[in-house]
Amino acid sequence: MAVAGTGVTGLILAGGEGRRMGGADKGLLMLRQRPLVCHVADRLRPQVEALLLSANRNAETYRGLGLEALGDPLRDGDRSAGPLAGVIAGLANCRSEWLATVACDTPAFPEDLVARLWSAAQAAGAPAALAVTGAGPHPVFMLVRRELLTDLRHFVACGGRRVRDWQDRIGAVAAVFPDEAAFANINTPQDLLRQA
Repeated sequence: MAVAGTGVTGLILAGGEGRRMGGADKGLLMLRQRPLVCHVADRLRPQVEALLLSANRNAETYRGLGLEALGDPLRDGDRSAGPLAGVIAGLANCRSEWLATVACDTPAFPEDLVARLWSAAQAAGAPAALAVTGAGPHPVFMLVRRELLTDLRHFVACGGRRVRDWQDRIGAVAAVFPDEAAFANINTPQDLLRQA
């Protein structure tokens, strides 16, 4: 029987446009003298066997931080697919059975995220699981089987854009987490100051 971390590749989603940050690449914002993405990578790395990052800009900078940066997998640089474009890139480059995804702007996500997502998927016999708290779902914090790459490509090609819509389509189950604060993300300069 597999355990969390075995057969799981981690993917940091860093392709956002950072509009509320003046267009800044949020993964490269400095938090406590280090790029935000480094805090996220440090938290995810012990939970998985390999680590990837999806970014549509600054790939060389991310590689300089020791992260395997994947480019945009969609033709013509179409960014309308949002995080699903990053998930496509992750699944296409995943060499394990499962892919766990996290956002680059959420540095305090649970240290047992992958284990709990994996347990929820296994208990239900489901091909995917997503994090849910009392405040609602956190769709980009998910675990998904690599074999769903073709389905996701089809969903996006047909105009699908919402992560939750795709998760509903594939039968993703909820993994319940008690701490909403663990999923607090950094969207504004004020958010960044609060995390400092």
